[in-house]
Amino acid sequence: MRRPWCVGIVLGVALLAGCGDPASRPGSAPPGTPAASATTHQRAPAPPRGEARPAPARPPTVLYLGDSLAMEAQRVLGQEVRRELRADYSSAPYSGTTLCDYLEGTGARSLVPAADKAAALVRRLRPDFVVLQFWGNSWGYTPCMGGITHDASPRKYYARYAADMERLGDQIEAAHGGIRIVWVLQGPDPITPDRIRRVNDLYERRAAASGDLVADAGAAVSAAGARHSWVRHLPCTSFERAHPPYCTEPGRDRAALHRADDPLHFCLAPTTTTPKPCPVRSPGILRIAREITATLRAAR
Repeated sequence: MRRPWCVGIVLGVALLAGCGDPASRPGSAPPGTPAASATTHQRAPAPPRGEARPAPARPPTVLYLGDSLAMEAQRVLGQEVRRELRADYSSAPYSGTTLCDYLEGTGARSLVPAADKAAALVRRLRPDFVVLQFWGNSWGYTPCMGGITHDASPRKYYARYAADMERLGDQIEAAHGGIRIVWVLQGPDPITPDRIRRVNDLYERRAAASGDLVADAGAAVSAAGARHSWVRHLPCTSFERAHPPYCTEPGRDRAALHRADDPLHFCLAPTTTTPKPCPVRSPGILRIAREITATLRAAR
C-alpha cells in the first residue's frame, strides 16, 4: 500500500462499507466463470438381488450470510455449490455488518432488517446449512456494537464477539432443528495481524463445543507456512494455471488476491459505495468459495 498502516482504521471503515461494481447485474454471473469440472459420472453398481438400492443423497439447502466479504463472494459461492452439490442456495449478506447485526432483538440498532435476521431467514427457508462469513468488524462501524472497538479495548471486543457468537448460534439452532452452522475462518488481517488469529480461534471453539463446522477458507488465501501473514499475491494453483484468467500474472506464476488499493477485499474490481457481488474473475474469491464448498461436501 502507498499509505502507512497507521491510517488503516479510516481506510478499513470505507472498505468494509462497500464492494462490487455498479455495472454488475443482479442474477448475472461474472464473466469467464470456469466451466464445470470434467468429472466422469459412472453408474453405481447394482445391489445384490433382493436388496434395495440406497436412495440418492438429497441435495442440500444452503444459506450464506455475512459482511462485505460475503457480499462480494455470494454469486461465486452459489455457482460452486449448485454445480458441485446441486444445492438449493440463498444468500443475504450485508456489507459493514458483524455478528450482532444478524441477531434478533437488536431493534433499530442494526444494519440488517428484521426480515433478514439469521433466525428469521432460517425459519422461512429451513436450510440444512447456514454459512457465516464475518471478517470481524473491529471499528464500531455498526451501531449494534455499542461503540466497542478492537483499537480502544481488545478485551471488551473479544468478549462481546464471543457472546454474540453464542447468541447467534443459539438463535439459528432454535429456529430450525438439525441445522448445521459453518463458521468460515478468515484470511490474514493486514492491520492487526493477531486479531484474526483470535477471532478464528473463537469460531473454532464455538464449533468444537456445539458440533458446528468450520471451513478454513482463510488458509486458501494465505501463504504456505504463514497462515496469519498477509500477502497480496500467491503462487498460482493448478486450477488457476488451467484457467489462465485466474493466474493473473502467468509470467511470474502468481495470482493476485487483492487490489493494490484494497488490502481487505478479494474482488479485483474497484470498491464502490453500492455493495454488489464481484463482477470480475478474482482468484481469492474463487479459492474461498471452493473451500467452503469442499467443507459442505464433506459434511453431507
